[in-house]
Amino acid sequence: MTPERTAWQAADTERTAHRGGEQTNGSAPGLGHRDGVAPGLGHSNGGRPTHGGDYAGGGDPDGVVELSGIWRRFGSTPPVIALRGVDLLVRRGEWLAIAGPSGSGKSTLLNVIGCLDRPDEGSYLLDGIDITTLTDDQRAGVRSRRIGFVFQAFHLLAHRTVVENVMLAEVYGGQPRSGRRERALAALAAVGLGERGEHLPTKLSGGERQRVAIARALVNKPSLLLCDEPTGNLDSRTADVILKMIEELHRGGLTVIMITHETAVAARAQRQIRIIDGTIQDEPASAVSTEAQRSGAES
Repeated sequence: MTPERTAWQAADTERTAHRGGEQTNGSAPGLGHRDGVAPGLGHSNGGRPTHGGDYAGGGDPDGVVELSGIWRRFGSTPPVIALRGVDLLVRRGEWLAIAGPSGSGKSTLLNVIGCLDRPDEGSYLLDGIDITTLTDDQRAGVRSRRIGFVFQAFHLLAHRTVVENVMLAEVYGGQPRSGRRERALAALAAVGLGERGEHLPTKLSGGERQRVAIARALVNKPSLLLCDEPTGNLDSRTADVILKMIEELHRGGLTVIMITHETAVAARAQRQIRIIDGTIQDEPASAVSTEAQRSGAES
């Protein structure tokens, strides 16, 4: 990813999320404290997440991600323009694939959507929260509670057990200590790795490590799952297993945005767009209706 900054490289910032993140003292309008996580990974209630998807006001009530006029520049002599006035709406329960060649701006777009980077211009609403108005600590709090990340390189800590890797997501999200291990084990069981909790990541196959990464991404009940080339380090058979898992999560109502350069992988998504030279291409003339999305999520 360019610039190279992942959720785990931002860990020091995320550790402050429970101090400066989503608060109840009115310091950031529209932000609410999350108090408790139910075990398991299921999503219900008409395609809305049972936890992690509460709408905070502003924008489209069915929108999870709303980008309007997003610009991102790097350097100064002359600047490199990575994103050029990007407009994008991703509704709840949608699975969107973003494809594009190297240097097209897709990783920068993922960084902005994932609250890892701040745009130079434009508006970004996540669950109705205006991300562009938040402090770094508040943005980290939103990121750790509302977004789950799955990366090509897994980003598991080699010296920690599988269950400890999943538990770390709750640490960064400021979730209660009580029941943390049980929730992590439930997340692992949901991806078929309930018996692997005490193993080190180095003892797992690539597909198993990616399933651990998915469990870690989902344990906080996020509104949005962001996948950056999730099958890039996997053979075709294992990649198919991971994509089927993402399909199942989408059918359960989870909103998914996936970055990929593979046409066949993008074709698995409900909706596909391309980004070229920082500009969205091939965007449908009208977004898929909410009713159609919900029908697909419940099928």
